[in-house]
Parts: sequence; structure tokens; C-alpha cells
Amino acid sequence: MNKDRDKLTSLAVNLGLFSNVLLAALKTSIGIIGHSPALLADGINSSSDVVYYIAVKIFMKQAKKPADSEHPYGHRQLESIAAIVVGAFILTTGIAIFWESINKVYELVTQTEIGRSASHWALVIALGTFILKIYLYYYTRRTVKKTHNPTLRALANDHLNDIMASLAVIVGVVMGRMGYYWMDPAAGAIVAIYIAKTGIEIIMDSSSELMDRLPDDEFTRELRDLTMQVHGVRGIEELGIHRFGPHYTISMTIAVAGELSIDQAHDISHKVEQRLLEHFDNGLRKVHIHYHPFVPNQRHEQGVSTI
Repeated sequence: MNKDRDKLTSLAVNLGLFSNVLLAALKTSIGIIGHSPALLADGINSSSDVVYYIAVKIFMKQAKKPADSEHPYGHRQLESIAAIVVGAFILTTGIAIFWESINKVYELVTQTEIGRSASHWALVIALGTFILKIYLYYYTRRTVKKTHNPTLRALANDHLNDIMASLAVIVGVVMGRMGYYWMDPAAGAIVAIYIAKTGIEIIMDSSSELMDRLPDDEFTRELRDLTMQVHGVRGIEELGIHRFGPHYTISMTIAVAGELSIDQAHDISHKVEQRLLEHFDNGLRKVHIHYHPFVPNQRHEQGVSTI
């Protein structure tokens, strides 16, 4: 399972890296030669994409390492860390591009710089980028559904960001060729806003995963229902959930009849463990079940906590 997941992840990352290397070269060069600040800004964005894609490949390689004495649960948390690196690169790029674009708009509006119409090649490259990024977005989204990799989810969001950026570039280049020269760098500023917004969202989402954000209510409710269906379980006192990459580790304390022997209580906890592992298939990495004697009138089914 992990080998297939890693293969799909590597394929999506390599495809994105190759595409961004090509786009960075084309957009940056045409943006300079074709006098399009918007396309140049988008080219800088693609160049930063190349840098963080390389960083992602390094992190993904480390994430594949098996568990060891210092990391008994493996290294899959590096996937969320890689996503934060992606978000930081995107946010920094967005701020830099926005500042440069606003300065350019000011210079053109105050006529301290003479405006120039962008080359038709700038429009061609922007349209090509728009089409390519739509394909990459849907391809990466499909891969995310198969792998549940937070890094790929961050990259899919970045592809969506690039789609909106390319659309802004197209509008800016067209308006610039119509004589509204300030619209071209203004489009670059709009691109930067989308870039920064995506970076912030990626950082917040990935950080919450590292901080053990609880899964959705449906997942935890299903865990509880499956546990309570096991004969002999009288209640659930504690439920802890911890995420490691695409998998969860469950630590649960159940209540059983106090008159049961240790062997009988152990048998019930083992049945709960097997039931959860079989039902969620590859979704769970480990399940630890503890048991306490059931005390009448004591509140069970307490809220979920992280471990």
C-alpha cells in the first residue's frame, strides 16, 4: 500500500516539477522580452515553485524511511512539514510580487515610466499555462484522493492558485494591448494576492495536522459505533487519535463488566481492535485498547482527545 502511494506521489511531484521548470523558463523570458510585468510576475512564481518542488522531493524521500528506535511511528509527519515549506515559499513569493507590481502600477499611473504593450507571445504563454495548470490541478486532485497526502493537497491548491493567476495575466495582457498599460502590472498584483492567500491556507491547514487536529465527526462517530457493537463493551471512557501521515493511531479505554476475568476482558479488547483494523483497512496504523471495570452511573462516551 505504502509503495503504491509513494509511487503515485512521486509521479505527481515529478510531473509538477517538470511543468514548472518549463513554465518558469518560458514565462520569465517572454515576460522580460515581451514587456509583460504580469507574465514576469507569474514566471517568478513558477521559479519559486521549482525551488519548493525540489524541497518537497527531498522531504518525500525522507518520509519513506521506515520506523526506527528514535521514530517508532515512522517519518510520515514530514509530509505535513513539507506542506508547510510549500506554503512558506508561496506566501513569501506572493508578498514580493505584490510589492513589485504595485510599484509598477504607481510608476505608470504617475507617468514616471512609459507604458509598453505586451507581445502577443505573452498572451500565448499565459493561455498555454492556463490550460496546462487545469490539467495538473485535476490530475493532482485525483492523486490526493488515492493517497491522502497533505503535501499533494498543498500542491493541488497551488495549481488552482496558478489557474487564477494565469487568468489574471490573460486579462492584464489583453487590457495592456488595448492601451491600458497599468492593467498589466495590476494583474500581477492580483496574481500575488492569490499566491499569498494560498500560502496562508496551506500553512494553516498543515500546521493543524501537526497539532493533532481531530478528524471529522463522522470518523469519530463511526469509531464509537463500531466499538459499542462489540459484545461485552459497556462504554467508552477515553478515545485518543493521533495522525501519522495518511494513517491514524487509536488509543481507547473501554468499560467492561467488573466481574469478568482478565482473559475475558482481554478477549473483548482484542475483538474491538480487530474490528476497527478490519473496518478501516489501511486507514489505521495501530489500535491500542485498554479496559476498566464498568461503574454504574459513571459517565462514559466522553469527548475525543488527542494523544
